[in-house]
Amino acid sequence: MARGGKAFKAVAKGMAVVASAAAVIERRRRAAMAADPHELPAPALAEAPGPVPVPRTDPAPTAAPLAARVAPEADARAVAEVAAEAPAPATTPAAAAPAAPTAPPAHTGLGREYHPGRPATPAEAVPWGLRVAAESTWRLLLLGAALYVLFYVVDMLRLVAFSVLASLLITALLEPSVSWLRRRGVPRSLAAGGVFLSGLAGIGLVGWFVVWQVSTNLPDVTNQVKTGVNQLRDWMITGPLHLTQQQITDFANQITKAITTNTDQLTSASITGAQIAVEILTALLMTFFTTFFFLYDGSRIWNWALRGLPRQSRFAMAGAGPKAWTTLTAYVRGTVCVAFIDALCIGIGVDLLGVPLAMPLAVIIFLGAFVPLVGALVTGTVAVLIALVTQGPWTALMVLVVLIAVMQVESHILQPLILGRAVRVHPLGVVLGVAAGGIIGGIGGAVVAVPLIAVTNTVVGHLRRRNEAGQAVFTALEAAREAAERTAATRPAAAQPAAD
Repeated sequence: MARGGKAFKAVAKGMAVVASAAAVIERRRRAAMAADPHELPAPALAEAPGPVPVPRTDPAPTAAPLAARVAPEADARAVAEVAAEAPAPATTPAAAAPAAPTAPPAHTGLGREYHPGRPATPAEAVPWGLRVAAESTWRLLLLGAALYVLFYVVDMLRLVAFSVLASLLITALLEPSVSWLRRRGVPRSLAAGGVFLSGLAGIGLVGWFVVWQVSTNLPDVTNQVKTGVNQLRDWMITGPLHLTQQQITDFANQITKAITTNTDQLTSASITGAQIAVEILTALLMTFFTTFFFLYDGSRIWNWALRGLPRQSRFAMAGAGPKAWTTLTAYVRGTVCVAFIDALCIGIGVDLLGVPLAMPLAVIIFLGAFVPLVGALVTGTVAVLIALVTQGPWTALMVLVVLIAVMQVESHILQPLILGRAVRVHPLGVVLGVAAGGIIGGIGGAVVAVPLIAVTNTVVGHLRRRNEAGQAVFTALEAAREAAERTAATRPAAAQPAAD
């Protein structure tokens, strides 16, 4: 502590000496400024006020030299006229001080001295590229925060959100039938109710058919699965793996032990499964209820939604809405057609190869095909597994070949031919959209991701074309106004000579 105090005192004394020296230098500088102000620049004059020297001027010319240039016989009046026509005398300072640079308007009122090399504000000192990057970054961050909040709200209300989206997809599939009945003179309530009940009946028949096929073929499938498992065990013993019976038995015992020791987890999973079943039932009821009102009162709901928008956005969205609905309708129709072709081809191939449950597998593939490019392939693996445990590896390999061939036909022929004109989305965008939708919302998110991308693409394209058309109209009007002003300005100048 003592050493620290001594060091502090030494530093304080040194600072006092430096301050005294600076004060002496400043006094001498001010004295020099007051003694010879002509040798200092303008800012120094402002710092050291004093008497400003009067510039020396040449004496004003008299009338005598002017009179000498006039003829001797000229009178005093002529001499006066020559003197009046002479220019005013100019002052020529002997030693003029350098003029201070004039500050531009951006620097006035800032309270500091102006220098030509210094920007007016700190923002002007930042490079242009860095300013653009910074402003773009905070706008992107703000947009990301808004999207995060939106996705968070949708995740909290995912039951309602998925019900509404599923209702929109079903309505897009059934609404053309309602419009056709309305054009034939059927009342709106009867048309909407009839089509809605027909759709429910169709879904119920498909579900009943699947359950009937599974329950009818279940005993045969169970026996075939047992036989296939025994064949697989024999292949593992006699095949290239060369496993022993004891190793297979130990593996089966480990599986049984894992099941018995995780009873609590299985019970909680069953409880979670019951909760999921209740949520699915609630979502189905909400979807049916919303679908009926979309079919019955869709136009009024859309007009009500338009009235909730700002006034300057209503006309733009009123034009984008029908185009988006047309895109969604074309997407749903095309997807149903592609899914039906996929299910039919794979179902026929599976049935010809002798794999059981061909029709239920075709229905599962049909439902999975609503996820473009990957849905039918994922659900088709169920057929490959059933073929593996019932018919053997070679049949499973043939089913896989059929599945891949149908997927190639879908991606290269069906998708471009049926959906290419209505839904202009690149396959990479489809795959990335399906992946993002699956991560965010699971199976439901994967189903609704592509139609959302297609509708968003249509709306953005319409708004961009509308803005371009409005800009073209504005440019044409401005050009016409400028031409009219030029005509009005040149018309009086052309009529003036005729009047003269």
